[in-house]
Amino acid sequence: MTYQEVLENARTCSGPFCKACPVCNGRACGSQMPGPGAKGVGDVAIRNYEAWQKVRINMNTIAENKEPDTTFHFFGKDLRIPVMAGPVGAVKLHYGDKFNDVEYNDILVPAAAEAGIIAFTGDGTDPNVVRAATASIKANHGIGVPTIKPWDIDTLQEKFRMVEESGSFAVAMDVDAAGLPFLQGLTPPAGSKTVEQLREVIEKAGKPFIIKGVMTVKGALDAAEAGASAIIVSNHGGRVQDQTPSTAEVLEEIVKAVEGRMMILVDGGIRTGVDVFKALALGADGVLIARPYVTAVYGGGAEGVKLLTDKLAGELSSTMKMCGVSSLKEITKDCLFKPASPYISF
Repeated sequence: MTYQEVLENARTCSGPFCKACPVCNGRACGSQMPGPGAKGVGDVAIRNYEAWQKVRINMNTIAENKEPDTTFHFFGKDLRIPVMAGPVGAVKLHYGDKFNDVEYNDILVPAAAEAGIIAFTGDGTDPNVVRAATASIKANHGIGVPTIKPWDIDTLQEKFRMVEESGSFAVAMDVDAAGLPFLQGLTPPAGSKTVEQLREVIEKAGKPFIIKGVMTVKGALDAAEAGASAIIVSNHGGRVQDQTPSTAEVLEEIVKAVEGRMMILVDGGIRTGVDVFKALALGADGVLIARPYVTAVYGGGAEGVKLLTDKLAGELSSTMKMCGVSSLKEITKDCLFKPASPYISF
């Protein structure tokens, strides 16, 4: 099977929201909510993708000719590339009824590990979503990161018990999920957290804690104060708030504010190994890619996950060679040609 065949296969079973586009750029799915599209007018998912395309890299082949080392060290795990499959929940609702969350995670989690990366798993109002996700991670010897919604503390403690049983080496919370329509008005409640509440949550989690959904310097500083081990610069694919900037536009200023205090990851519109290179050059330690991995599973199962990962790895390695760097630490803002937008300054 080829990656192109994966996309073609996915088009036969994805939908009605996701079109398994040749390039996942947010245009075909538009403002469809709660489907894969963005909230409101739908421009944030499009903006995420297009902002990365405006970043240009410096080609330089006057350098030592050796194979680039793309190894990423992530909380004691060595990953093949600085890429992780992002958390996705309710796949049957959003992407088509070929798989439910249990079946999706049972494919993605071990396939990601086999491909040399790891998968973040999702959460939902149905407790079985996290139960199944953590069971998949446990069966995969703890190689995976459960991502929990911002529930009340009692609900979180119950979910953290499942996380602990999974043997996972880290846990995440997508605090930006507070804006998802299906989390509104619930009993028990889910929603935004103060620094003090996050500090309590992190203490109860009892392992490296990753806060997903940071889009401002203040948010990053608050996450650091709360004790987070890492943040993910993310606007939830544009699905929680209309008219926000792209992640590429805010990444550099966040890095400048908290670099060295925690690991910094980013997601949103990153689609190729070249985009991964750009994200690292702007200061990220690694990236998450979500929707394309859903398409990979729907179109090719475990083989689809491997093909997408191989594609990203090849593109990243090739870009590193052509830009004269041989390790991830050598990818700096000097590798970028000029600002991608008025919001990115050097």
